[in-house]
Amino acid sequence: MSEQAGEKTEQASPRRLEEAIKKGQFAKSAEVQTFFVVLFGVGGLKFAGPEIWKGFTGAQIAVLGHLHDIPISMNLMQGYAVTAALAVTMAAGPVVAATMVGGLIAGGMQSRFQTASDALEPNWSKLNPIEGLQRMFSIRSAMPTFLAVLKLFVIGSLTYSQVQTIIKDPIFYSAVDVARIAHFMADSATQIVVRMGLAIMILAACDYIYQFWQTTRDLMMTKEEVKEEMKNSEGNPQIKMAQRRRRRAKSQRKMLLDVPKADVVVTNPTHIAVALQYDRKTMKAPKIVAKGTRLNALKIREIAGKHQVPIIENKPLARMMFKYGKVGGEIPAQLYAAVAEILAYVYRVNRYRYYAQANQG
Repeated sequence: MSEQAGEKTEQASPRRLEEAIKKGQFAKSAEVQTFFVVLFGVGGLKFAGPEIWKGFTGAQIAVLGHLHDIPISMNLMQGYAVTAALAVTMAAGPVVAATMVGGLIAGGMQSRFQTASDALEPNWSKLNPIEGLQRMFSIRSAMPTFLAVLKLFVIGSLTYSQVQTIIKDPIFYSAVDVARIAHFMADSATQIVVRMGLAIMILAACDYIYQFWQTTRDLMMTKEEVKEEMKNSEGNPQIKMAQRRRRRAKSQRKMLLDVPKADVVVTNPTHIAVALQYDRKTMKAPKIVAKGTRLNALKIREIAGKHQVPIIENKPLARMMFKYGKVGGEIPAQLYAAVAEILAYVYRVNRYRYYAQANQG
């Protein structure tokens, strides 16, 4: 039973997957990275190739055509070296930039463009030589080795026939100009790279499928882990109960602060108390500013008495407003007539008070 309880049979939860991405535990394939780097590198070379060729050709013509009048000295040699380095950098810049963009896109696609923040923290256990040897000779580490051998075999098989065709080309047995040689080398390299790219793409797809399966398997959870995560996500019941109590107490305090603004308090007579406010200029219907039972009803009555708010006993009306009304909301429409009678009576009895309030307002 204990083995079955500890068996990972459940799929990873969204929270587990999110934490895994932060730790860098997601399906990632070095072959996908290689494929995008090669693809973007070839694309950059294809795009900037003519300009690179033109730049190198112009530089060689300029140098070789003026060898007889180029001064040579130690100081000038440093300048020539810097100029050559800048020329090489300008030529290789587009290709290097393209490969960097390809690598970033490949990494972003595999990580869903999320930062593995926890993976950036130093992990000193990786420096342990014993654990390093265990990882090196584990079954999982054999997969990259097998894949590397397979990659070498597949790429060799796909490019062998093309290399044989290139070797048998008549260009090696006849005199041709430099432009023809350059064109031949470009075409041959393109054909070889296309075949290599096709092989790497197939291997990358296979490797990513394997890495995805392996990662999904590693992140699977036991039933106990699922229960524990659900418990943690739902929160401690005692803490949630305390939070509810605090929210309820806060809302009750706010509600009691509005009782002095009420025009009348309807009671039942001691178990229920509902405070009403009505301003015909700003309100369409009377509003419930406070309501409560037992101790809260007693507090509402006490506050109303201190601030000379009229208290009217009407058991059915108090029960209906307490049951169907909401604090801060208007009274139910079916109670308009009953409430209107009470307010009319209160205004009639306390007309001097409300007349004074109206003049102050």
